[in-house]
Amino acid sequence: MADQKFKAVAFDLLTALIDSWAFWIKAAGDETLGRTWRLASLRLVTTAGIYRPYEETVFEAAGEVGVSGERADQLLEDWVAGKLAPWPEASSVLAKLASQGWRTAVVTNCSQRLAEAAAAATRHRFDHIVSAERAGFYKIKPEAYKAGLAALGEDASRVLFVAGSPHDVPGASAVGMKVYWSNRFNDPVPTGAPKPFMN
Repeated sequence: MADQKFKAVAFDLLTALIDSWAFWIKAAGDETLGRTWRLASLRLVTTAGIYRPYEETVFEAAGEVGVSGERADQLLEDWVAGKLAPWPEASSVLAKLASQGWRTAVVTNCSQRLAEAAAAATRHRFDHIVSAERAGFYKIKPEAYKAGLAALGEDASRVLFVAGSPHDVPGASAVGMKVYWSNRFNDPVPTGAPKPFMN
Protein backbone atom coordinates (compact mmCIF):
# COMPACT_ATOMS: atom_id res chain seq x y z
CA MET A 1 0.00 0.00 0.00
CA ALA A 2 3.04 2.28 0.00
CA ASP A 3 2.19 3.52 -3.49
CA GLN A 4 -1.07 4.96 -2.13
CA LYS A 5 0.93 7.78 -0.44
CA PHE A 6 -1.16 7.81 2.71
CA LYS A 7 -0.29 10.47 5.29
CA ALA A 8 -2.35 9.18 8.21
CA VAL A 9 -4.36 6.22 9.46
CA ALA A 10 -7.82 6.50 11.00
CA PHE A 11 -9.18 3.55 12.95
CA ASP A 12 -12.53 2.25 13.95
CA LEU A 13 -11.90 1.77 17.65
CA LEU A 14 -14.42 -0.61 19.16
CA THR A 15 -14.08 -3.47 16.68
CA ALA A 16 -10.85 -2.89 14.74
CA LEU A 17 -8.67 -2.29 17.81
CA ILE A 18 -10.73 -3.34 20.85
CA ASP A 19 -12.35 -6.72 21.47
CA SER A 20 -15.66 -5.17 22.41
CA TRP A 21 -17.45 -8.47 21.76
CA ALA A 22 -15.71 -10.19 24.67
CA PHE A 23 -16.43 -7.14 26.81
CA TRP A 24 -20.17 -7.27 26.11
CA ILE A 25 -20.25 -11.05 26.62
CA LYS A 26 -18.60 -10.74 30.02
CA ALA A 27 -20.96 -7.96 31.05
CA ALA A 28 -24.00 -10.00 29.97
CA GLY A 29 -22.76 -13.16 31.70
CA ASP A 30 -23.67 -15.25 28.68
CA GLU A 31 -22.08 -15.52 25.23
CA THR A 32 -25.24 -15.59 23.13
CA LEU A 33 -26.90 -12.84 25.14
CA GLY A 34 -23.76 -10.71 25.04
CA ARG A 35 -23.45 -11.00 21.28
CA THR A 36 -27.14 -10.21 20.83
CA TRP A 37 -26.79 -7.17 23.07
CA ARG A 38 -23.73 -5.97 21.18
CA LEU A 39 -25.50 -6.40 17.84
CA ALA A 40 -28.51 -4.47 19.13
CA SER A 41 -26.28 -1.62 20.30
CA LEU A 42 -24.55 -1.52 16.90
CA ARG A 43 -27.88 -1.36 15.09
CA LEU A 44 -29.10 1.48 17.29
CA VAL A 45 -26.07 3.68 16.74
CA THR A 46 -25.49 2.97 13.05
CA THR A 47 -29.09 3.89 12.27
CA ALA A 48 -29.26 6.88 14.62
CA GLY A 49 -27.72 9.54 12.38
CA ILE A 50 -27.53 12.59 14.64
CA TYR A 51 -25.78 11.92 17.95
CA ARG A 52 -27.79 11.13 21.02
CA PRO A 53 -26.15 10.04 24.27
CA TYR A 54 -24.39 6.76 23.65
CA GLU A 55 -24.92 5.57 27.20
CA GLU A 56 -28.69 5.69 26.53
CA THR A 57 -28.29 3.30 23.60
CA VAL A 58 -26.42 0.82 25.80
CA PHE A 59 -29.41 0.69 28.14
CA GLU A 60 -31.93 0.68 25.29
CA ALA A 61 -30.17 -2.26 23.62
CA ALA A 62 -30.00 -4.07 26.97
CA GLY A 63 -33.74 -3.65 27.44
CA GLU A 64 -34.43 -4.95 23.94
CA VAL A 65 -32.61 -8.23 24.49
CA GLY A 66 -33.35 -8.85 28.17
CA VAL A 67 -30.15 -7.68 29.84
CA SER A 68 -30.68 -6.02 33.21
CA GLY A 69 -30.01 -2.36 33.84
CA GLU A 70 -27.55 -3.39 36.53
CA ARG A 71 -25.44 -5.25 33.95
CA ALA A 72 -25.60 -2.26 31.61
CA ASP A 73 -24.45 -0.03 34.47
CA GLN A 74 -21.58 -2.40 35.18
CA LEU A 75 -20.50 -2.44 31.52
CA LEU A 76 -20.23 1.34 31.50
CA GLU A 77 -18.45 1.43 34.87
CA ASP A 78 -15.92 -1.16 33.69
CA TRP A 79 -15.45 0.78 30.44
CA VAL A 80 -14.62 4.01 32.24
CA ALA A 81 -12.35 2.06 34.59
CA GLY A 82 -10.24 0.94 31.62
CA LYS A 83 -11.23 -2.72 31.55
CA LEU A 84 -11.61 -2.94 27.76
CA ALA A 85 -8.93 -5.05 26.10
CA PRO A 86 -7.37 -4.56 22.66
CA TRP A 87 -7.03 -7.42 20.20
CA PRO A 88 -3.69 -9.22 20.71
CA GLU A 89 -1.99 -7.71 17.65
CA ALA A 90 -3.26 -4.15 18.14
CA SER A 91 -0.40 -2.96 20.34
CA SER A 92 2.32 -4.13 17.96
CA VAL A 93 0.57 -2.64 14.92
CA LEU A 94 0.14 0.71 16.65
CA ALA A 95 3.73 0.64 17.95
CA LYS A 96 5.03 0.05 14.43
CA LEU A 97 3.00 2.98 13.10
CA ALA A 98 4.35 5.17 15.89
CA SER A 99 7.95 4.13 15.19
CA GLN A 100 7.49 5.07 11.53
CA GLY A 101 6.02 8.47 12.35
CA TRP A 102 2.47 7.87 11.16
CA ARG A 103 -0.26 10.20 12.37
CA THR A 104 -3.21 8.29 13.80
CA ALA A 105 -6.79 8.96 14.80
CA VAL A 106 -9.84 7.04 15.85
CA VAL A 107 -13.36 7.66 14.59
CA THR A 108 -15.72 5.82 16.88
CA ASN A 109 -19.39 5.43 17.72
CA CYS A 110 -19.60 6.36 21.38
CA SER A 111 -19.38 9.32 23.76
CA GLN A 112 -16.14 11.26 24.11
CA ARG A 113 -15.42 10.02 27.64
CA LEU A 114 -15.87 6.40 26.56
CA ALA A 115 -13.82 6.94 23.39
CA GLU A 116 -10.93 8.31 25.44
CA ALA A 117 -11.14 5.39 27.89
CA ALA A 118 -11.15 2.83 25.07
CA ALA A 119 -8.31 4.57 23.24
CA ALA A 120 -6.26 4.59 26.45
CA ALA A 121 -6.69 0.81 26.70
CA THR A 122 -4.59 0.42 23.54
CA ARG A 123 -1.66 2.25 25.23
CA HIS A 124 -1.15 4.22 22.01
CA ARG A 125 -1.15 7.99 21.86
CA PHE A 126 -3.50 8.95 19.03
CA ASP A 127 -3.23 12.38 17.48
CA HIS A 128 -7.02 12.69 17.55
CA ILE A 129 -9.89 10.86 19.21
CA VAL A 130 -13.09 11.66 17.35
CA SER A 131 -16.19 10.25 19.00
CA ALA A 132 -19.71 10.39 17.62
CA GLU A 133 -20.40 12.93 20.36
CA ARG A 134 -17.58 15.16 19.14
CA ALA A 135 -18.63 14.77 15.50
CA GLY A 136 -22.32 15.28 16.28
CA PHE A 137 -23.16 12.23 14.17
CA TYR A 138 -22.85 8.47 14.35
CA LYS A 139 -21.17 6.45 11.66
CA ILE A 140 -22.25 5.58 9.00
CA LYS A 141 -23.27 9.19 8.37
CA PRO A 142 -20.59 10.90 6.26
CA GLU A 143 -20.30 13.72 8.78
CA ALA A 144 -18.74 11.33 11.30
CA TYR A 145 -15.93 10.35 8.94
CA LYS A 146 -15.50 13.92 7.75
CA ALA A 147 -14.98 15.00 11.36
CA GLY A 148 -12.04 12.58 11.54
CA LEU A 149 -10.59 13.98 8.33
CA ALA A 150 -11.02 17.53 9.59
CA ALA A 151 -9.21 16.68 12.82
CA LEU A 152 -6.31 15.21 10.86
CA GLY A 153 -6.35 18.11 8.38
CA GLU A 154 -5.91 15.71 5.47
CA ASP A 155 -7.70 15.07 2.21
CA ALA A 156 -9.62 11.78 2.22
CA SER A 157 -7.33 10.34 -0.45
CA ARG A 158 -4.39 10.62 1.98
CA VAL A 159 -6.02 8.80 4.90
CA LEU A 160 -6.34 5.02 5.19
CA PHE A 161 -9.35 3.96 7.24
CA VAL A 162 -9.03 0.71 9.20
CA ALA A 163 -12.50 -0.77 9.59
CA GLY A 164 -13.58 -3.40 12.06
CA SER A 165 -17.28 -3.65 11.20
CA PRO A 166 -18.97 -4.07 7.81
CA HIS A 167 -20.74 -0.70 7.94
CA ASP A 168 -17.42 1.18 7.96
CA VAL A 169 -16.52 -0.19 4.53
CA PRO A 170 -19.18 1.76 2.60
CA GLY A 171 -19.18 4.53 5.21
CA ALA A 172 -15.51 5.51 4.95
CA SER A 173 -15.39 4.78 1.21
CA ALA A 174 -18.28 7.17 0.61
CA VAL A 175 -16.19 10.15 1.74
CA GLY A 176 -13.20 9.11 -0.38
CA MET A 177 -11.04 7.12 2.00
CA LYS A 178 -9.44 3.83 1.05
CA VAL A 179 -10.44 1.13 3.53
CA TYR A 180 -8.50 -1.71 5.11
CA TRP A 181 -10.97 -4.09 6.71
CA SER A 182 -9.85 -6.21 9.64
CA ASN A 183 -12.59 -8.72 8.90
CA ARG A 184 -12.01 -11.20 11.70
CA PHE A 185 -15.56 -12.59 11.52
CA ASN A 186 -15.43 -13.25 7.75
CA ASP A 187 -18.43 -11.05 6.98
CA PRO A 188 -19.29 -10.40 3.32
CA VAL A 189 -18.38 -7.05 1.79
CA PRO A 190 -21.55 -4.94 1.93
CA THR A 191 -23.42 -4.78 -1.36
CA GLY A 192 -22.29 -1.87 -3.50
CA ALA A 193 -19.26 -1.02 -1.37
CA PRO A 194 -15.84 -0.66 -3.03
CA LYS A 195 -13.64 -3.66 -2.39
CA PRO A 196 -11.45 -2.93 0.64
CA PHE A 197 -7.95 -4.07 1.42
CA MET A 198 -8.54 -7.10 3.67
CA ASN A 199 -6.66 -9.33 6.08
